[in-house]
Amino acid sequence: MGELRHVFVMTYGRSGSTLLMGILNSIPGWLLRGENRHAMRHLYDFHRSGLVERARVDARRASQPTHPWFGIEAFPEVVSLQHIRALAEATLLRPEPDTRVTGYKEIRWYDEDLPDYLDFLQQVFPGARFVLNTRNLEDVAASNFWTHKDDPLGRVQRIEERMLSAAEGLGDAVRRVHYDDYVADPEVLRGLFDWLGEDYDPVTVHEVMATPHSRRGKHRD
Repeated sequence: MGELRHVFVMTYGRSGSTLLMGILNSIPGWLLRGENRHAMRHLYDFHRSGLVERARVDARRASQPTHPWFGIEAFPEVVSLQHIRALAEATLLRPEPDTRVTGYKEIRWYDEDLPDYLDFLQQVFPGARFVLNTRNLEDVAASNFWTHKDDPLGRVQRIEERMLSAAEGLGDAVRRVHYDDYVADPEVLRGLFDWLGEDYDPVTVHEVMATPHSRRGKHRD
C-alpha cells in the first residue's frame, strides 16, 4: 500500500469528468473511483476536531481523569492520518493487486475552507496530485443538473473561482485541463500524461472517447 500513488480529479457537475476518469483509467495500473459524495470531508472534520480540541485544552489538566475533556490532549495526529488513509484505501479506493495509481473524481469542491481540506488530503496521501477539470460554464449551467437551482451560471462561476483560487496553493501538484479543449483535440492531453509520467496512447484515448460516458452519450471528436 505504501507504494501507491494518488490522483484526484477536482471539478463540478456536468463538466465531462466521467469521460476524463475513463481516459485516466485506460492507463495500465490506474484505478480511479467515481464520486463518493465528499465522504473524505467527514474524515477531515473528524481529524480537524481532534486537533482543535487538543490545542484548546490545558494538556496537564486534561490528562487527569477528572477533567471533562480527559484524553483529548493526547489526540495522535500522525496516527489519525495513517488510519484515515487505511480506511479510505480499504473502503473508497479499494486498489487491486496490479494498481499503481488510485484516487477518485469528485464534483463537490466548494467549501470555504477548501485550501485546508486540500492540505489535509496531501497529508493523508503524501505526494498526491490533483487534476482540475473545467468546461465552458454556459454549457455547464444549461444542463439539467444546474437549471433547477437559483442563478445556475453564477453558482458554477463561484465554484470554479473557488477551486482555481485554492489550486494556487498546490503548486506543481495540480494540473488544469479543459473539457472543450480535449474533446476537440485529444492531443492536448499529451501534456497531462507527461505531467503524470505516463505514456500517451492516442488509439486507446480515441477508443475511450468514442465510448458513452455518464448521461451525455458519445462525445464529440
